[in-house]
Amino acid sequence: MVEKYLGDTQVLNCDVEVGMSVGGQNSGQIYRAEVNLEVPGELLRVEKTEKEILKAIDKVKDHLEIIIKKYRGKRIDKKRR
Repeated sequence: MVEKYLGDTQVLNCDVEVGMSVGGQNSGQIYRAEVNLEVPGELLRVEKTEKEILKAIDKVKDHLEIIIKKYRGKRIDKKRR
C-alpha cells in the first residue's frame, strides 16, 4: 500500500503490530494498530487506537501516508539546496 507513496525511497525495516490494548474497566475492548517504518535517516512511527480494529488500521494507513509525504518533501528540499 505504501509503496506508491515511497517511490524510490529505500525501506530499511518495517514493523506492523495489531492487537488489543488493555482498557479501563468501562471502556470495553480497544484495538491498537502500530507501524514503525525505518527509512534512511529517520524512523516514521504511527500508532492509533480505536474500538474497532479496522478503523484503527485505516487511521494508521491514512496517517502514515501523510507522514511519508512530509518525509519525501523534506528530502526533495534538501536536494534542491
